[in-house]
Amino acid sequence: MLAAAAIGLSACAGGDAAVSRDAVNDPFEAQNRRVHAFNRGIDRALVKPSSQVYGRAVPGFLRIGITNVGNNLGLPAAVANNVLQGRVEPAATNTLRFLVNTTFGLGGVLDPATDMGLTERETDFGETLHVWGAAEGPYVELPLIGPSTVRDTAGMVMGVFLDPLGAALDSPESEYVLGVRVLSTIGERYRYSDTIDSLLYQSADSYAQARLLYLQNRRFELGTEAEEEAYDPYEDPYAQ
Repeated sequence: MLAAAAIGLSACAGGDAAVSRDAVNDPFEAQNRRVHAFNRGIDRALVKPSSQVYGRAVPGFLRIGITNVGNNLGLPAAVANNVLQGRVEPAATNTLRFLVNTTFGLGGVLDPATDMGLTERETDFGETLHVWGAAEGPYVELPLIGPSTVRDTAGMVMGVFLDPLGAALDSPESEYVLGVRVLSTIGERYRYSDTIDSLLYQSADSYAQARLLYLQNRRFELGTEAEEEAYDPYEDPYAQ
């Protein structure tokens, strides 16, 4: 754990200051644009068609159930991050949510915890690095994954080794978990199809739009954006 943390901190040391929501640190833009074009091609050829078939073939209640299971499987990692961040109350809430939905929600297919007021406290290892003082670092777009930053990419690497569920499961259970997560992702692609299609295929510069939307949303989540006038994510970023 300490080695993974050291890698993340050394890669993006310095801590966050408040930043403008549309400030961009993208020294790898040329390479990022090539990866973005690759990701768009994969979406057009594989992910979008698969999501359409999945969405039309699988009843809505079943898609929701699979998404619920995928979200439930992510809670042990969220609890680990809450603990690493020193946030006791979110850790307790996520733990209780996992226990309730796993036992009374048929393994997470149902979501009785929300009705009990135990809403998920979302977090990840990128946020943990932020709490520990790691700066955002340059923007990057990752193959098949999409928008990220150096800090969030380091957090993904940490997540591979520090996810409690991943450490607890062996084959074939680990493959089942991966399958559920893939189906959950495809289901979300279908659910937000209009929004994603508008971003990827109807905007003048889908790369710039995706980059700004990701950075704006991530900075809002972490509370690192500076106060300024409301930003329109569909405004032309190159307009004068």
